[in-house]
Amino acid sequence: MKKFALITVFIFMFAVFFSFTTAQPVHAKKVLLKVPICFSTALPGLGTSIVELADQLKAASGGDVVMKVYEPGKLVAPFEILDAVAGGKVNAGYYAAGYWEGKMPGISLFTAVPFGPEAPEFLAWMFRGNGLKLYQEYYTKNGYDVWAMPACVLAPETAGWFSKPINSVDDLKGLRMRFFGLGGKAMEKLGVSVSLLPGGEIFPALEKRALDGSEFSMPAIDQRLGFYKVVKYNYFPGWHQQATFLDLMINGKVWRGMTDQQRALIKMACMANLTNTLAHTEAIQGKVIKENAEKRGVKNMYWSDEMLKAFKGAWEEVAAELSAKSPQFKAAYEDLQAFREEYSYWESLGFLPREKPKQ
Repeated sequence: MKKFALITVFIFMFAVFFSFTTAQPVHAKKVLLKVPICFSTALPGLGTSIVELADQLKAASGGDVVMKVYEPGKLVAPFEILDAVAGGKVNAGYYAAGYWEGKMPGISLFTAVPFGPEAPEFLAWMFRGNGLKLYQEYYTKNGYDVWAMPACVLAPETAGWFSKPINSVDDLKGLRMRFFGLGGKAMEKLGVSVSLLPGGEIFPALEKRALDGSEFSMPAIDQRLGFYKVVKYNYFPGWHQQATFLDLMINGKVWRGMTDQQRALIKMACMANLTNTLAHTEAIQGKVIKENAEKRGVKNMYWSDEMLKAFKGAWEEVAAELSAKSPQFKAAYEDLQAFREEYSYWESLGFLPREKPKQ
C-alpha cells in the first residue's frame, strides 16, 4: 500500500512538473535590428518615418523587437546598404529600392513609376496584386538573401527645381540635373545630363552651379534643404514620382530566425506606418507651396501638355529598353500594366474629375 501511495505521489509530482513546464510561455529571444538609413531623420516623412516605425514597433512588441537607427553614413553608406544587409554586416536597412538600379536593372519600378499609380493604386498592386511577390523575387533571383517590404509611402514629388523657365524640350538639352530612378532615365532621353547625388550634396552643387537644377522630394523636404535660395522655378506635377515607397530590409537568416509573432509584428508595424506616412506627407505640402510663392520668391510652375507628352514618350522608350534588357522588369511592368488596366474601370467611374491648376 505504501509502495502504491509512493508511486502515486511521484506520478502526481511528475504530472504537476510537466504541466507547469509545458504551460509556461516560451520567451523568444529579443531582436535588435541595427538599421542604417538613406535619408536624414531630420527630413519630414522621408527620414522621420523610420523613427516613428521604430517607436511603434518597440511599443507594440513590449521591447521584444527594437530598432536602432543610424543616420546616413554613420554605420553603412546609403548605396552600400543592400550588400551590407545581404552579407550580414548589418541585419537591417531602410532605403529606396531605386538605389539598387545599377545592380538589378528595373528594380526602381518598386520605388516609383513615371506616369504611374498614385498611392492608393500603388498600394493596391503591391499588397493585393502581385507587386510584393515580384519585388521579393527581384532579390531572391539575384542572389540576395533578404526579406523586404514597403514601410513608407510618400506623397507626390515636385518635378524639379530649375534656374530658368522650361518652355520646350529644347530648353532641357544640356542641363545638368540631379534626378532619381526611372524618371532620370527618361530625362536623359531628352538631353539632360543626370547624376544621382545624396540629399545633403544637392544644395552645394546648385550653389556652385555644378548643377543647373534638381529634383529630390516633396515641397516640404525641398524647402528644408533650401533649394529655393538658389533656384526659383519649381515645376509640378511630379510625373516621375506620383507615389514613392521606402522599404525595410532584414537579413534573410535573421528574418527566418525570428518567431512567427515577431515577424507578424514587424509586418503589422510596416502596414501601419504606410498609413501614417501617407497621411503625414499629404498634410504638410500645401502650406509650404503657398509660402514658397508668397515669402521666398518661388515661381510654382505646371508643365504644359506638350512637355508632359514629351516626358511620357521618353519614359515609354525607357520602359521598352528595360523590358528587352531585364526579364524581371518585363514581367513586373507587364503585371503592373495589366493591374492598372483593370483598375482604370474603377478609377474612371469612382472619382470626381480634377480641375487643372490656375497658372
